[in-house]
Amino acid sequence: MSATRTQVYLTADQRKRIDEIRRADGLTLAEVVRRALDAYLYTERDSSTALAETFGADSTAYAPSRDEWERG
Repeated sequence: MSATRTQVYLTADQRKRIDEIRRADGLTLAEVVRRALDAYLYTERDSSTALAETFGADSTAYAPSRDEWERG
């Protein structure tokens, strides 16, 4: 794996929780951070992707025609 060294500042609580995870799972701090970042990056997507994946999911949804719009 090719890697770039990066420094980050963690809160005391973040560090404590990471240490608990790494001890329980037998991982390095760096590996816990990489896995957490990968999970975040995998789930964080732009809204257009989310909209495209859910478009038409509610088959009972009703969209009025433009003729029915009330315009002020």
